[in-house]
Amino acid sequence: MSRKANCWDNAITESFFKTSKCELIYRSEFCSWNDAYRQIYDYINWYNNQRIQQILGYLTPKEMESLIKSKTAKKAY
Repeated sequence: MSRKANCWDNAITESFFKTSKCELIYRSEFCSWNDAYRQIYDYINWYNNQRIQQILGYLTPKEMESLIKSKTAKKAY
Protein backbone atom coordinates (compact mmCIF):
# COMPACT_ATOMS: atom_id res chain seq x y z
CA MET A 1 0.00 0.00 0.00
CA SER A 2 1.17 3.47 -0.73
CA ARG A 3 0.63 6.67 1.17
CA LYS A 4 -2.74 8.25 1.71
CA ALA A 5 -4.28 9.94 -1.34
CA ASN A 6 -2.00 8.15 -3.79
CA CYS A 7 -4.24 7.32 -6.72
CA TRP A 8 -2.07 4.49 -8.09
CA ASP A 9 -3.16 1.89 -5.51
CA ASN A 10 -6.06 0.54 -7.53
CA ALA A 11 -5.15 1.63 -11.05
CA ILE A 12 -5.05 -1.88 -12.50
CA THR A 13 -8.29 -2.91 -10.85
CA GLU A 14 -10.06 0.29 -11.85
CA SER A 15 -8.88 -0.16 -15.43
CA PHE A 16 -10.23 -3.72 -15.53
CA PHE A 17 -13.60 -2.68 -14.11
CA LYS A 18 -13.91 0.14 -16.65
CA THR A 19 -13.08 -2.22 -19.51
CA SER A 20 -15.44 -4.94 -18.28
CA LYS A 21 -18.29 -2.44 -17.91
CA CYS A 22 -17.78 -1.07 -21.42
CA GLU A 23 -17.27 -4.45 -23.10
CA LEU A 24 -19.79 -6.56 -21.18
CA ILE A 25 -22.07 -4.95 -18.63
CA TYR A 26 -23.39 -2.02 -20.67
CA ARG A 27 -23.85 -4.20 -23.79
CA SER A 28 -25.70 -7.06 -22.08
CA GLU A 29 -29.04 -7.72 -20.48
CA PHE A 30 -29.11 -10.25 -17.70
CA CYS A 31 -32.21 -12.34 -17.02
CA SER A 32 -31.15 -13.41 -13.54
CA TRP A 33 -28.29 -13.25 -11.07
CA ASN A 34 -27.13 -16.66 -12.26
CA ASP A 35 -27.06 -15.44 -15.86
CA ALA A 36 -25.05 -12.36 -14.83
CA TYR A 37 -22.66 -14.49 -12.78
CA ARG A 38 -22.09 -16.91 -15.67
CA GLN A 39 -21.49 -14.15 -18.23
CA ILE A 40 -19.13 -12.23 -15.95
CA TYR A 41 -17.25 -15.44 -15.11
CA ASP A 42 -16.90 -16.25 -18.81
CA TYR A 43 -15.75 -12.69 -19.55
CA ILE A 44 -13.05 -12.80 -16.86
CA ASN A 45 -11.86 -16.17 -18.14
CA TRP A 46 -11.72 -14.82 -21.70
CA TYR A 47 -10.03 -11.59 -20.58
CA ASN A 48 -7.30 -13.43 -18.69
CA ASN A 49 -6.67 -16.23 -21.18
CA GLN A 50 -7.62 -15.23 -24.72
CA ARG A 51 -7.88 -11.45 -25.12
CA ILE A 52 -4.79 -9.95 -26.73
CA GLN A 53 -3.27 -7.13 -24.71
CA GLN A 54 -1.51 -4.17 -26.28
CA ILE A 55 0.70 -3.75 -23.23
CA LEU A 56 1.91 -7.34 -23.68
CA GLY A 57 2.95 -6.81 -27.28
CA TYR A 58 -0.35 -8.10 -28.67
CA LEU A 59 -0.03 -11.44 -26.90
CA THR A 60 -2.57 -13.08 -24.62
CA PRO A 61 -1.71 -13.22 -20.91
CA LYS A 62 -1.27 -17.00 -21.22
CA GLU A 63 1.19 -16.58 -24.11
CA MET A 64 3.15 -13.96 -22.17
CA GLU A 65 3.24 -16.16 -19.09
CA SER A 66 4.61 -19.14 -21.03
CA LEU A 67 7.15 -16.87 -22.76
CA ILE A 68 8.39 -15.58 -19.40
CA LYS A 69 8.53 -19.12 -17.99
CA SER A 70 10.56 -20.36 -20.94
CA LYS A 71 13.01 -17.46 -20.61
CA THR A 72 13.42 -18.09 -16.88
CA ALA A 73 13.88 -21.81 -17.45
CA LYS A 74 16.68 -21.12 -19.94
CA LYS A 75 18.44 -18.81 -17.46
CA ALA A 76 18.25 -21.47 -14.71
CA TYR A 77 20.40 -23.90 -16.72
